[in-house]
Amino acid sequence: MTRVFLLSDTHSYWNSEWIKYFKAADQIWHAGDIGDEKLLQKINEYSQNKELKIVYGNIDGNAVRIQTAEHCVFEVEGFKVLIIHIAGTFGKYNQHTKDLISRYQPNILVCGHSHILKVKYDPQFHLWYMNPGAAGKYGFHPISTALFFELNEGKIQNFNVIEWEKNKLD
Repeated sequence: MTRVFLLSDTHSYWNSEWIKYFKAADQIWHAGDIGDEKLLQKINEYSQNKELKIVYGNIDGNAVRIQTAEHCVFEVEGFKVLIIHIAGTFGKYNQHTKDLISRYQPNILVCGHSHILKVKYDPQFHLWYMNPGAAGKYGFHPISTALFFELNEGKIQNFNVIEWEKNKLD
């Protein structure tokens, strides 16, 4: 069993409440728009002995991009996972993402960018689409969100949406 803490679109914001999820997770996935190198270093610091899967987003500069990748593909607990920041909307993926899906045949597609939380099975592409929304304070979203779940031998279990009222964040 692998416990995953999934976040995206932090835009340089650090929420100290994430620490308990970092501690509880086996892997931390970040779907881009980290914001700056300082936040990336903080993520690395709090995820000691955890496996990190991080991609850069469209706002991330060179300092972040040289330490991360445009997309990430890996296998865990019977799932092939593809993480990319900008995938397009659910079921209407951009051509680059369609090419990656065709090439890697993932069971889970993780993306960010929209700041809109959505988790749904896509029968056309035979994969779970996961966008954790935005964990940071920047953007139109009134609620900051992230996901915490378990992957266990080809099953997604104990799936939780984590929410913080954006106007109450420090």
